[in-house]
Formats: sequence, C-alpha cells, structure tokens
Amino acid sequence: MENGKPRVAVFKFSSCSGCQLAILNLEDELLDLVGAVEIVYFLEARRLPESRPYDITFVEGSVTTQEEVERIIKIREDSGLLISIGSCATAGGVQALKNYKDVNHLIDIVYEHPEFIETLEKSTPISEHVKVDVELWGCPVDKYQILEAVSALLQNRRPNLPEHSLCLECKALGRVCVTVASGIPCLGPITKAGCGAICPSVGRGCYGCFGPSKDMDLDAFIPILRETTSSPKEAVELLRTICGYTPEFEKAAQMILEEEVANE
Repeated sequence: MENGKPRVAVFKFSSCSGCQLAILNLEDELLDLVGAVEIVYFLEARRLPESRPYDITFVEGSVTTQEEVERIIKIREDSGLLISIGSCATAGGVQALKNYKDVNHLIDIVYEHPEFIETLEKSTPISEHVKVDVELWGCPVDKYQILEAVSALLQNRRPNLPEHSLCLECKALGRVCVTVASGIPCLGPITKAGCGAICPSVGRGCYGCFGPSKDMDLDAFIPILRETTSSPKEAVELLRTICGYTPEFEKAAQMILEEEVANE
C-alpha cells in the first residue's frame, strides 16, 4: 500500500497494446480509479521506473519468448494479485495461430534475416506459466470489466463477470440472430458475453474474443457451424482465430477435423 492506496502496475507482453488502451479509454472513470489506487508502473500512461512490490498487477499479452517467461515469473513474485487482461494474456491471442504451424518455417518466409528472431514454438497465456488470480477476456478487454475488477478487489470481493454465452446478451439487447436470419457463421453460442454483442450488432458473426462460455454445448453447436461455413477448413480457422488455443475451442476444432476424416 502507498498512502493507504493499493499499488497498481500494468505490464505488456506480446500484444498490440489495445488492452492497455482500454484502460486509458475509461476517461472520466479513470479519474476515480486513479484516486482510489496508486499507479506505480504503466508505461503507456506515465514514465516511471518499476517500483516493486505491487498489490495489483495487470498483464497484457501472451508469452512468446524465453525472456518473457523469466519476466512473468519475476512479476508474479512481486505481485499480490495478478490479473491477465485480453485474449492474448488469457488464451495466447491471434499469435497463437503459430501453435499449429512449424514456427521455423514461418520465420523463414516472413523475415529477411530470420537469424535475428528469438521466439518460443508456441504463444501461450499467462496462466500456463504462473498463478493468475483473475482473467479478463476480450480483444480488447472490456474497460468496464477492468473497472469492476478493481472495484471488487478494493471491496474485498470477487469480480462479478458474465459466464453465460453471448447469445443471451444478444437476446437481452434485442439483436437479430445473424445465423438464423442470414446464415452467417457465429461463435456466439459458445462464447462468453461481455462485449455488448458488438459484432452481431453490425451484422457480423462473433469471433469468440471473450473465450469459451460455461454453458456451451458443442454437440449442438458444431452441426450449425458446419452448415454456415463453406468448408471444414473455414470452420476450424474461425475457431482458432482469436481464442483458439483454449482447450474448449480446440476441442471443437478437433471434432470438426475428426468428422472430416471419418467422412472421407
């Protein structure tokens, strides 16, 4: 504690920094947040050297290098509570697409000087390396979930975060189902609510940014996904786009691949 306020730090790993920007996008609420905590490290917001230890630590991004493995272990040691924010930190993110390929081949075809690249074979969530106390999903994370997490921790309670599927959020908002109305593939039935159904609200299917929901039914969902996609390949790629490295989404992808083999 510093002046009776929890010491808060925000760290970036392999990511686009969008989840850190979500914190800054709290705008008016950010003033109240800053008044309730002491932000001691947050490079995107202020220039201060690291000042350990931390009461609450937010971590954005996945672990993709050995240096990041060592850094997250040190951050965990210096933190009271550790909160991973965004799909990269909770599920490996878009960069986890490399987990299904030969990473050395990818490096060779992308970089002019591959000998300069140091990377792990897989992009992994923070929880694969250290204990995580709270996970806030999303691509980017929902700024109000960050506010709820901090408020809950200040009140010594667990954050109240949705676990039900995005379909319920669509229904509550009066959104027309894009799959039923237009035959658009949508991961909403197996994805957690929390984004305000942004994509279905503009006529697009859900991409699964908020990770797997607790009430998913893959046996019911897979036939619908197969029917609305042009091929098994498209269905698998949709599942693996953002949170595909989660066991639940990968199970769905494997079910489709196994079905394809069985039908050959």
